[in-house]
Amino acid sequence: MFELSNYTKYIEEKINDMELPEGPADLYDPLRYFLTIGGKRIRPILTLLGTELFDAQKEKSLPQALAIEVFHNFTLVHDDIMDDAPLRRNKTTIHEKWNNNVGILSGDVMLIKAYQLLCKDIDPKQLPETLELFNDTAIQVCEGQQYDMDFETRDDVTIHEYIQMIRKKTSVLLGSALKTGAIIAGASEHDKDAIYDFGLHIGLAFQIQDDILDLYANPEKFGKQVGGDVIANKKTILYLTALNKATKEQLEVAKQLQNESNIELKISRTRELFDHLNVKEECQERMDAHYKLAKEAMAKISVSTEKKAALLSLASYLMKRDV
Repeated sequence: MFELSNYTKYIEEKINDMELPEGPADLYDPLRYFLTIGGKRIRPILTLLGTELFDAQKEKSLPQALAIEVFHNFTLVHDDIMDDAPLRRNKTTIHEKWNNNVGILSGDVMLIKAYQLLCKDIDPKQLPETLELFNDTAIQVCEGQQYDMDFETRDDVTIHEYIQMIRKKTSVLLGSALKTGAIIAGASEHDKDAIYDFGLHIGLAFQIQDDILDLYANPEKFGKQVGGDVIANKKTILYLTALNKATKEQLEVAKQLQNESNIELKISRTRELFDHLNVKEECQERMDAHYKLAKEAMAKISVSTEKKAALLSLASYLMKRDV
């Protein structure tokens, strides 16, 4: 039976065991700090599960799983600087705890450390494909972040553009994590492509769900302020769906709400507008469609249903966060 907590604990232990130099302290202390302040560890777990799916031991892809987690954290460090975010996982961000320069340089070292781990204890024949996948993924993540920033100053963002943005910024890393495990396990080209598609669509469904939860989650269970995207005037899938369905009068209301200074009123009125337009239900349909595509991709993989159980269980867990 699949137990997510066992994999999370395993990754946490291996992260804590990572050897980092003592000095310069302002370079490596931030790494130690950021890598140990928590997180779901979903991406490295996907790499391990992607390896086990094709009859290889999870230890075989451990360095590469850690590489993906370190890379993910590198992107968060730099994202926090760009967003001037004070908190990450309810802890002070690196640039706030130290300063921007420390955050930039520590992030740079994390990226280099990710490459070191990616190349560690890997079959030389598998290294070129693994590196090519990692490089392509890293570029797409950067592209996705740039699109996300571009959207902040645009009033004509389409739903299609938004989906492509979250595909690059979020989903490709999930697909890459799984495919990396499959590469190391020696999976066929067909199966490597299928497991990548599985991760891609799980990532899209997960991000759409995240947009929904931001406004509709149970505040006691969400872990952060409900309505944060509304407060920040983020062009989420909910907001873009609302614009597509709104009348001229409703569009004017939406525009006025963007400038509303009363935060509680802004959130409640936005939710009322979205409810009137059935935005939540339409976005849930989009989420369910990607989840269905993910399961269809998994069905194409040429291993037994029993072996797929762990990944399907994890996907189900990710799709059942409390609203």
